[in-house]
Amino acid sequence: MTIDLNCDMGEAYGIYKCGDDAGIMPLISVANVACGFHASDPSVMRQTVRLAKQHGVRVGAHPSYPDRDGFGRRRMEMEAEELTACIIYQVGALKGFLDAEGMALNHIKPHGALYGTAWRDENVARAIARAANAFAVPLMAMSGTGMGNWYQDEGVDVIWETYIDLEYNDDGEIVITRQHKPVSVEAAAAQALRSARDGQVQTMSGKLLDVKCETICVHSDTPGAVEIAWAVKNALASVA
Repeated sequence: MTIDLNCDMGEAYGIYKCGDDAGIMPLISVANVACGFHASDPSVMRQTVRLAKQHGVRVGAHPSYPDRDGFGRRRMEMEAEELTACIIYQVGALKGFLDAEGMALNHIKPHGALYGTAWRDENVARAIARAANAFAVPLMAMSGTGMGNWYQDEGVDVIWETYIDLEYNDDGEIVITRQHKPVSVEAAAAQALRSARDGQVQTMSGKLLDVKCETICVHSDTPGAVEIAWAVKNALASVA
């Protein structure tokens, strides 16, 4: 069993920092790098790509609604063509830095509200998929939501992911908050084992839901993210 550990990264901007990317990068296999619309800037993107290269970490793009003030965690109403263009613009920027370092674009993973909206909104999901098709890369998605089906219907390959530092509701959706709440390393490791070994996640109410799991996400801005990443990495090693 090979389960990737992925992390949303590069979410600094100018002199402002968000998350310990340097501490987490050695622990993960995949980085989802912010592209400037919810966080990051050209210097941060280049630094994050170089850090990933140093540690042999594959890099994907983490595009967002154009909502820096809300950190991309507020839904925006956009026409499908506008949204596709918005995503292509962001991914293209990151790909320039990858090209400069001789690295491939591994995948695309929408950020925050854009990711959450695609669970139920077919037009948004298909707009995202059309952007992914422009780069011929897969999309990360959650099983049990509409996004994966709509992505695949557009001819996009899907990487199925689960979460260990965000709560699930009984519909199988993660609860997207403006600020991530603390989670214990024990709870995170247990959720990682549950999804990787058993194909299940536990919801806030205690219900167990079946999920597809090829990669597990930890957020760099979750309190104690480095310790959580260590615990999850060790948990995954026990079922490898």
